[in-house]
Amino acid sequence: MGRRSIVYAIVLGSLTLSAVADSTPAGQPMRAIVDANRVLVKAGDVEVAEYRYGDVPFKPYVKRLFTSNGLNVLLDAPHDHLHHHALMFAVGADAVNFWEETPAAGRQKHVSFAELADEPPHVGFMERLDWLDPSGERLLAEQRAITVARPVVPRVTMLTWESRLSVPTGKGSVTLTGAHYFGLGMRFIRAMDAKGQFRNAADNPGTVFRGAERLVRSNWCAYTAGVDGDDVTVAMFGHPSNPRHPTTWFTMTEPFAYLSATLGLHEEPLKLVEGNRLDLRYAVVLWDRRAQTEEIDALYRQWVSTQKSESNR
Repeated sequence: MGRRSIVYAIVLGSLTLSAVADSTPAGQPMRAIVDANRVLVKAGDVEVAEYRYGDVPFKPYVKRLFTSNGLNVLLDAPHDHLHHHALMFAVGADAVNFWEETPAAGRQKHVSFAELADEPPHVGFMERLDWLDPSGERLLAEQRAITVARPVVPRVTMLTWESRLSVPTGKGSVTLTGAHYFGLGMRFIRAMDAKGQFRNAADNPGTVFRGAERLVRSNWCAYTAGVDGDDVTVAMFGHPSNPRHPTTWFTMTEPFAYLSATLGLHEEPLKLVEGNRLDLRYAVVLWDRRAQTEEIDALYRQWVSTQKSESNR
């Protein structure tokens, strides 16, 4: 994806990064406002997304993501699973668990922001992180890019998440492992629990792993549920360039709804060798209605085509 260097401007004690998007309320430009603990993406005065990085003990994550009508679909740190942080990415590395949050767990440490995606209709940032074991040893280096867009057609909110993992110099290799739900995981708000429906591009109900948990391989997976009498649809896309494509999706509806893009690490660990890198690219798309399967698939194909175009710049 094409990116330009960030231009920093101090505004009332905050770091403000601006970019214009194609579709925002009343034509207002989208911008990312960065302070000591978070990146807030706004369209005019309307909040679109919030990314937490500075006051998190274990991992930076997307705390809130809003539909065009202003509904936040993410639930952060519910009492039943405090380590479920809305939209988060975590796996195991050399037997260190980065998903859970215990004294023995690993920690993703924010290092710096590197670049801003300032090419319409996107606004976002690139972040550098270190994955540390409990002793502070650096197991992985990550470059993470988060971009947000609200195109005119279709009327959606789209967030693209890219992670590039590499092995620090001198370490040799790191083996990625994890449970069947490790990956880019999303916890939905309580109103969306239990009563929703999952769909996928393969039109496959998936394999029952345990209870209400299923695993299915497909280009994308979507969840539709009613909130206050109106449907909302959340889809996740997996890019064909990702390893082990099509994505293995973890889904569950009870006792709460969850969706995760996984690498199937519970069946086959993935060894990352120094000098190589692991590139992952996903998208999360929100509709304020029940999106039709055909239009989800069409938007997925359009996204893939656009991503190819941008990566070749």
